Amino acid sequence: MEDKNFIQALKDKDTSAYSRLLDDFQQKVFSTCISFVPNKEDAEDIAQEVFVEVFNSINKFKGDSKLSTWIYRITTNKCLEFIRKKNTKKRFAFLQSITGNAIPIDKTDYFTEMNHPGILLENKELNATLFKAISSLPESQSVVFTLHKIDGKSYQEISEITQKSLSSVESIMFRAKKNLQNILENYYKNEH
Repeated sequence: MEDKNFIQALKDKDTSAYSRLLDDFQQKVFSTCISFVPNKEDAEDIAQEVFVEVFNSINKFKGDSKLSTWIYRITTNKCLEFIRKKNTKKRFAFLQSITGNAIPIDKTDYFTEMNHPGILLENKELNATLFKAISSLPESQSVVFTLHKIDGKSYQEISEITQKSLSSVESIMFRAKKNLQNILENYYKNEH
């Protein structure tokens, strides 16, 4: 997979190389997207953007990491961009409702597509709670936790994707778990 010829073929915009790339990565990229954005349509849109980005910037790929690492880095960044935009829209809707120029806010449950392979919880409400808790973490913690616990990446892979040292990834993960514990404890105290 990592052979120089394959990467050169991608750089030459060879369509058979691209279809091979899609075969190899489509499901993996989608799986990572849905780990960050638990909504099927949005995750599919982001995955498409990832492959457009790969196609457009393959020439920037220097080969100093594995191709898969580079693709996951793009995937993670696209997911974070999407989440930031979504949060901005939410704030905008909230401001409009305060100022009285309310636009109807979509109240449909965003966490409808929770058939994620990494999540074995049956309870949808719990899934939504977990995802809300993860998304309220600082971004670096949310990224490391999502890639490790939901997407099943090893610390080594995460270190390569995020370009952080292994010890840094481990300590971010430790803080993420502690913070999540606090968030979820408070949630359950307030619920019952």
